[in-house]
Amino acid sequence: MSDIERSQDGTSIVKNIILLAHTLDLEVIAEGVETEDQFNLLHAMGCNYFQGWYCGRPGPLPESGI
Repeated sequence: MSDIERSQDGTSIVKNIILLAHTLDLEVIAEGVETEDQFNLLHAMGCNYFQGWYCGRPGPLPESGI
């Protein structure tokens, strides 16, 4: 995702992957979303879910009691 904002080729590839997934009735998860600009661009392209530093920092697992 790091070059999606700066690379026309990268943007075109991501847009077409999202379009292909939606054509196949699949939902799309973008991993590695680190900035608001990346989030906004992917959201505008129709991405369904997002994962990465922009969405939330990793943390410890909760105690499971196992």
